Amino acid sequence: MTSAKQGSDRPFQISGVVPSLTVKADQAPIRSEVGIGALMPWAGRLWMVTYLSNRRGAGGGTGLYEIDGDFQMQRRTESVAGCYANRMMHGATHQIIIGPHVIDTEGRVRTMEEIQDWRLTATMEHLEDPENKFYCLAMEGLFWEVDIRTLRAALLFNLVEELNIDGGCMPHFKGGHTGGGRVVVANNTYDESTFLGQTANGRLAEWDGSHWTVLERTAFNEVTGQKSAKDTLFATGWDRASAILKVFVDGEWHTYRLPKGSQNYDHYWQTEWPRIREVEHERLLADCHGLFYELSPYTYDGKTWGIVPICKHLRVVPDFCSWQGLLVLGGDHSSPRFDKYLLAGEPQSGLWFGKTDDLWQFGKPQGWGGPWWKTPIRANQPSDPYLMTGFADKGLHVSHDASDHVDFSIEVDFLGTQDWQTYATIRIEGHGYGHHEFPRGFSAQWVRLVANSSCVASAQFIYT
Repeated sequence: MTSAKQGSDRPFQISGVVPSLTVKADQAPIRSEVGIGALMPWAGRLWMVTYLSNRRGAGGGTGLYEIDGDFQMQRRTESVAGCYANRMMHGATHQIIIGPHVIDTEGRVRTMEEIQDWRLTATMEHLEDPENKFYCLAMEGLFWEVDIRTLRAALLFNLVEELNIDGGCMPHFKGGHTGGGRVVVANNTYDESTFLGQTANGRLAEWDGSHWTVLERTAFNEVTGQKSAKDTLFATGWDRASAILKVFVDGEWHTYRLPKGSQNYDHYWQTEWPRIREVEHERLLADCHGLFYELSPYTYDGKTWGIVPICKHLRVVPDFCSWQGLLVLGGDHSSPRFDKYLLAGEPQSGLWFGKTDDLWQFGKPQGWGGPWWKTPIRANQPSDPYLMTGFADKGLHVSHDASDHVDFSIEVDFLGTQDWQTYATIRIEGHGYGHHEFPRGFSAQWVRLVANSSCVASAQFIYT
């Protein structure tokens, strides 16, 4: 839909995109990338910070912006052009932290000058003194403690060293969150060497205030949670088999697997901050590997409930939020990226405005993935649960390397309570392949596989 401007409260827009609210980076001497890294409603405005391809100085003309209720945008004079994608409200002092900036309820801006040159990607509550301090994480893996009043920063960790990440790789730390008495961080380093099993530098890790624990050694992007939901935490990432959802509830982490909506997200440069945010009251919207999902923040009996696919999409959405009754999606659109793409021209990105329910008009939910990709498996050991609900047509492909036949039991959890029932068993001959087509319309909350022999197996569900 296209609308002509009819007064200051009706900006010109095309299918939810307001062209006048586009941010652009300098075209010379350096042509960078410019994405919209963080969005936050605050002090009667919609605030946003941008990110360039590298640390401060790698392209300019961007920074901190505010948009008023009439959709008029201005770049703040306090702007710092850099790579920023962090945001958090500091309740005790009634301020927000967005990028390197701290903003009070009157819209006054201060800047964390000591760390403004780093690529800030996550801001988290302090474990011991949340009223006076907070944590900041940089993409490079530096982890600071910051005083909210003085903005002095103290470096606590270099997480590349702390989490035993290969120093020769490119760290790409993304999300971070404090909940359940721990700080959880995500690093999504993943490339062809990871796919081939030569490296494993992605991380999901937690810190309890005394030591760090590595939870996963594959790519993770996002960590979040809500205090009202008994400190349940959600983290999303992927490996070559599927997208991954980790849930911390009642003191334990649980692993679930989700479809991949697109192979385009299987590289750390191409997976720019897919978020989990509250967009309607106490309702979460999750963007994970090319699919949007409904996600309930509440868990019952130690189980996650109510994750349902909404749509498939190709858009890079570094952040999104609710503002003035609208759903606002940030973007990271085509850019020269230091002249690596010579057909892009001017680096620029824009915003999309619509209703939350408009997402159901995007692409129909579809995807692929599964619990195993040339994975060593043990006899009678169930696979991780894999999402089954919300997709139309479903097929399963299975292969293995055992010399004798292997029976694979397909088990379904139609209640969502991890109460597993055997749906069918398929026998696959030695070094063989098998396929199963589910009846049209058949569904359950989760599905998993159990093999009766140890082997190296692949199992992938195709949802169309």
